[in-house]
Amino acid sequence: MFDKLPMYQRIGSAAYKADLLQTTRLLDLLGNPQRQFTSVHIAGTNGKGSVSHMIAAVLQEAGYKTALYTSPHLKDFRERIRINGEMIPEENVVSFIEKYQQDFERMQLSFFEMTVGMAFDYFAAEKVDIAIVETGMGGRLDSTNLIVPVLSVVTNIGYDHMQFLGNTLPLIAAEKAGIFKPNVPVIIGETQAEVRSVFEQKAADVGTTIDFADQIFDANRLDTASLQAQEFDVWKNSQLIYEKLELSLLGQYQKMNLTTAVCALDKISALFPFSEKDLRGGLGDVSRKTGLMGRWQILGRQPMVIADTGHNEAGLKEVLYQLQQMRAKQLHFVLGLVNDKQVDKILQMLPRHAQYYFCKADIPRGLNANLLSEQAFVFGLRGEVYETVWSAYHAARNNAGFDDVVFIGGSTFVVAEVV
Repeated sequence: MFDKLPMYQRIGSAAYKADLLQTTRLLDLLGNPQRQFTSVHIAGTNGKGSVSHMIAAVLQEAGYKTALYTSPHLKDFRERIRINGEMIPEENVVSFIEKYQQDFERMQLSFFEMTVGMAFDYFAAEKVDIAIVETGMGGRLDSTNLIVPVLSVVTNIGYDHMQFLGNTLPLIAAEKAGIFKPNVPVIIGETQAEVRSVFEQKAADVGTTIDFADQIFDANRLDTASLQAQEFDVWKNSQLIYEKLELSLLGQYQKMNLTTAVCALDKISALFPFSEKDLRGGLGDVSRKTGLMGRWQILGRQPMVIADTGHNEAGLKEVLYQLQQMRAKQLHFVLGLVNDKQVDKILQMLPRHAQYYFCKADIPRGLNANLLSEQAFVFGLRGEVYETVWSAYHAARNNAGFDDVVFIGGSTFVVAEVV
């Protein structure tokens, strides 16, 4: 199916379909499994993966049979489809494809459409209590948008996938707001002046309520961060509700994701009650409970080696701020990009003092490393070109001193090859 179905993760725009017709037909074929479980729907430019995993970890800790659908995967396709942190078994994948293979080929499904159908079929068969469903791209035309959830969440809006979603923040926000549904409450993670009215108008048009998480909740990061976790005091309506709340996901940029997740959990707490102990237990062990990888993930120490999947302007801005705070003696940056990003905008953000190791992820969408090096040179970025991500990674580790930092990023697919 990897070979036969077009996959956006690998080939880009050729796999994109601007309608839900085929997904609708697929779910009809499967008996509309999306109607057989409760769900929360999460969209946004950045942070939706972290927020999805935080919510799932807490609900899982509270004893609910919790499903999680996310994309893309890093190492194994089955990462996209999990229940209580466990990937869908290989035999389920094989039996599903064998049963419907002729239908898939006749319908000319994309890889993403097939995966959504597989996930929803599996969640329904396993009778999950709740599924946390992350959109793949946008929202309005995303294959996941055929669920009717109990809560819709949009984390934030930034510039990404502009060839599909629009070239202004209001246009992108309108696409994300396409997940809003009548009488399904909406949570917006970050209040952004440019797009607030877009969300408020869409909520009014479909007939639902809307809350902005950062208007209700706040999180103060404490100076107790370690290499395993960070701590926050969390406030609701100016009242301290959680003191020294530990979050196992690193990176200061997780502050906004934390308030969004806590707000979402608070909103569904009447349907899915949880205790403070459940919240602390879930957030204190997100990665192990859910299998999350690639978010400020520490791969080594002395030198410090970090990988992060931030890959657009807003995501990289947060990552670069975090790197700046580390004050490394020398930063060694293993960098690869995909060829459908606004490369110049990304390159002009990157630090000139770093030593770069230019590479290309092993996917068709990967930007040629020599071309990347040439474009980076224009922006004062200096380094060597490597044939593979792995050779670039090893060169960086070998060159790094005891007090240096090695960072791997620029693309989810570069990170996937080293974590």
